[in-house]
Amino acid sequence: MAYFDNISKIKYEGAKSKDPLAFKFYNPEEQLNGQSMEEALRFGIAYWHTFTEELGDPFGTGTAQRPWDHFSDPMDRAKARVEAAFEFFDKIGAPYFAFHDVDVAPEGSSLKETLENQDVIADMLEDYMKDSKTKLLWNTTNNFSNPMFVHGAATSNSADVYAYAAAKVKKALEIGKRLGAENYVFWGGREGYESLLNTNMGLELDNLARFFHMANDYAKEIGFDAQFLIEPKPKEPTSHQYDFDVATGYAFLQKYNLDDVFKFNIEANHATLAGHSFEHELHYARINGMLGSVDANQGHPLLGWDTDEFPSDLYATTLAMYEILKNGGLGRGGLNFDAKVRRTSFKPEDLFKAHIVGMDSFALGAKVAQKLIDDKALDSILENRYKSFTEGIGKDIVDGNTDFKKLQDYALGLDKFETESGNLEVIKGILNQYLVTTIAEG
Repeated sequence: MAYFDNISKIKYEGAKSKDPLAFKFYNPEEQLNGQSMEEALRFGIAYWHTFTEELGDPFGTGTAQRPWDHFSDPMDRAKARVEAAFEFFDKIGAPYFAFHDVDVAPEGSSLKETLENQDVIADMLEDYMKDSKTKLLWNTTNNFSNPMFVHGAATSNSADVYAYAAAKVKKALEIGKRLGAENYVFWGGREGYESLLNTNMGLELDNLARFFHMANDYAKEIGFDAQFLIEPKPKEPTSHQYDFDVATGYAFLQKYNLDDVFKFNIEANHATLAGHSFEHELHYARINGMLGSVDANQGHPLLGWDTDEFPSDLYATTLAMYEILKNGGLGRGGLNFDAKVRRTSFKPEDLFKAHIVGMDSFALGAKVAQKLIDDKALDSILENRYKSFTEGIGKDIVDGNTDFKKLQDYALGLDKFETESGNLEVIKGILNQYLVTTIAEG
C-alpha cells in the first residue's frame, strides 16, 4: 500500500528552486572532500518522530494525520508503519534510519510477548531492507516510557527492573546484529535522580557501569561489532541525569574503563539544555577522540525545554559541520534527524518538507565549513593567537622542558607584556562572508 502516493522522489533543483518538495543545497552526488554528499553526511531518519509521533502536547491531543495509524490492532499498525517508512526512505533518498524497540513493535502483556512482537517486526524490517538502499544507522532500547522505569532502568533501586531492562537490551543487541546496525545507542532517559535525599548515587553509577560492561560482553559473545554510543542529556525527564553532557559522560567512561568501548551520540538540543552550544559538545568530543554520531535538531531559543525542531540555523549547522569535518567525518555514525514537525505541521507531506529543510541546512553548512577548512580561513587567526607557545619559553612549556623555578626566573625578566586581539568580530564577519558567497554560488 502507498501512503505518500502524491509525493514523487525528492530531487535536487538548486538554490533558485521555489519547490518546497525539492532540495536546494543537498545534492547527494555532489563531491565534498573526495566523497559524495550522501556518503559524507550519512543522513538518518528517526523512526519515532517521523512515524509514531502524534504531535500532542500538555495542552492538546495529537494533530498528526498519519494514514498508517488507522489500524486498531497494534501489530497491524506496526506493520503499516514499516511499509510507510520504507516508502518514505525511498522517496526522500535517506541512506539510514534509526529506531527504539517500542517504535517498531508494540509492548505486549508480558516480556515474552514483547520480545516476540519485536521478532515479527524484525523479520519484516529485514525483508524490506533487502530491496532498499537504506541501512540501520543505530537501534536502541526504550527503557524509560513504561511505568516500571519510574525510578530508572540500569540505575533503578529495583533489581527486578534492572534485570528486565537487561533482557530488553539483550534482545535489541540481537536485532541490531541481525539488521546490520552500525551503532547501538544508550540514552539514559531516566538514569538520574530527583533528589539526593533518597538516592544512593554511588551504587546507581556502579550499577550503570556494570550494565554497560555486561552489554559489551554480550555484544562480543554474539559477534555484534557496532559502535556503542552514549547520548548525553542534562535533564528531562529527571531533574538531573547522570549523562549530563559530554564532559560528564567522558569522566564516567574513564572511571569505569569504558572509554575504549563507547563514543558519544551528540544531540544539538541536549547540548543547549546543558548550557552549551552544539559545537562545544562536538568539539569536546572531537579533541578527545570520542565523537561518534549526531542527532541533528535544534531547540527554540525562547523555550527552555527539548523542542526537537528540525535544524534550520545555518550558523549552527556550519559550525557543527566544521567540527565534524575537522574530525575526519563521523565514521560509522551519521546525522540522524531526531526532530519532529511542529504541531501545526500535521499533514503527511510536512514530513518531507521538514526533512528537506534539515538536509539542506546541513548540506549548506557542510559546503561552507569545507571552504573554511580548505582556505584555512580561521586557522591563521588561531595559530597567531597561540604563537607564543611555538617558540621560546612557550615551546618549553608545551614540550615539558620547564618548571616553576625556571618560569619564575623568566617572568622576573619581563618588563612588558604584549597581547593579541581575539578578533572575534572578524571571525564572525568571515563566517558571514563565507555563508553569503556559498549561498550565492548555489
